[in-house]
Amino acid sequence: MKKVLVTGANGQLGKCLQDIVNQFQPTHYQFLFLNRSELDISNKELVESFFFSNKIDFCVNCAAYTAVDLAETEAEAAFKANADAVKYLAEECAEQEATLIQISTDYVFDGEKKQPYLPEDLTNPINVYGKSKLEGERWALGLNPKSIVIRTSWVYSPYGKNFYTTMLRLMAERDELNIVSDQIGKPTDARDLAQYIYDLILSQDSHYGIRNFSGNEVMSWYDFAKKIANENGFSTKINPIPTSQYPTPAKRPMWSVLK
Repeated sequence: MKKVLVTGANGQLGKCLQDIVNQFQPTHYQFLFLNRSELDISNKELVESFFFSNKIDFCVNCAAYTAVDLAETEAEAAFKANADAVKYLAEECAEQEATLIQISTDYVFDGEKKQPYLPEDLTNPINVYGKSKLEGERWALGLNPKSIVIRTSWVYSPYGKNFYTTMLRLMAERDELNIVSDQIGKPTDARDLAQYIYDLILSQDSHYGIRNFSGNEVMSWYDFAKKIANENGFSTKINPIPTSQYPTPAKRPMWSVLK
């Protein structure tokens, strides 16, 4: 029986992965879904204690600090969750020869390339969130030879707070919305990402290192909002605006397409 630890069980990716496990009921795998109150992975002693009591074959780290703008003023909290916690997991996974699947982000890039980003492209994060996630990548790959880093982008799902659920709420409340149209990326359905991770585990994929996983369609946030409106029957007027008209504390990559 292979044992799979999934951290961040209450996040959108964790919930989507739970849905898949509940649907398929894998017979030779035991999935342990733990939220922060059950296992705070930023606490080194708690991580060590958990791994001492449990033999883990796979660890899927869905836990993260994802408040991109807030990270600009809460850098310590962002690095604690996105870097230090990964270090602790990687150390314990290495000791048990377990595979660590670390979820990362397109925000490790600066968005200047204008061509789809490949896993081997040079990184250059332009905000604290991206820097903290890149540090987490480095710990995962540097400490555990059996690490798989999955960079993804613009993740959405019916769960939690994300662009998709926010748009549904705003479209139900307002007749008109202004949405940024000059940031380009690939929206990724968390359910597709969860299925990819699930298949990766069951196939016992041993191609360690960095890989990209994102949706197929290249679009702007404005395009994505229009698509959400059309698919859900909203008649909300959506206006395209440049990033300059919607300033945020954290700078975003203007081109964020993963290949």
